[in-house]
Amino acid sequence: MSKVLWKPGAFLYPLPVVLVSSGTMEESNIMTVAWAGIINTKPAMVYISVRPGRYSYNLIKESGEFVINLTNKELVYATDWCGVKSGRDINKFEEMKLTKEKANYVKCPMIKESPVSVECKVKEIKEFDSHHMFIAEVLGINADEQYIDKNGAFDISKCGLIAYSNGHYCEVGKKIAKFGFSVQKKNKNKGRRNRRS
Repeated sequence: MSKVLWKPGAFLYPLPVVLVSSGTMEESNIMTVAWAGIINTKPAMVYISVRPGRYSYNLIKESGEFVINLTNKELVYATDWCGVKSGRDINKFEEMKLTKEKANYVKCPMIKESPVSVECKVKEIKEFDSHHMFIAEVLGINADEQYIDKNGAFDISKCGLIAYSNGHYCEVGKKIAKFGFSVQKKNKNKGRRNRRS
């Protein structure tokens, strides 16, 4: 089987699809973003790429803050709807019956129904032709306690997270391997029977 050559384009899928909240608790907006990702570990840095024509663009640029709210299968309708409707005309929190939750470090609201909300402070804006990239430092991560196990670890596979892939939303979460498994030493004692009689 051979590969077919296409012209250059943005074709790096799947991508996390997130709901980005901005503004204040009184005047806020939600937009759907599929162009988002991690930039750095220490300090923790992320980015979102936004078209300047989007209503949220100026809210984020003026305040220098936003919240990335991860989405799951329960939020798929709201995720799509918030991506095709404009906050200039509609209160998306009210229309989608989403709950504003006060953040710890930023003035914009988190979305209570989201399994994880990431509070972000803009550090730099890189301007490209179609999108402007907001590079931000992560100030805090708010995780729904129902997904935290007895050891205090967050089990992201239980959230029913969704991703965006070439015009479609896909559920993710099935674990198929652990990071480092390819070089992990096998436990020699695993599977041995106790030979004492």
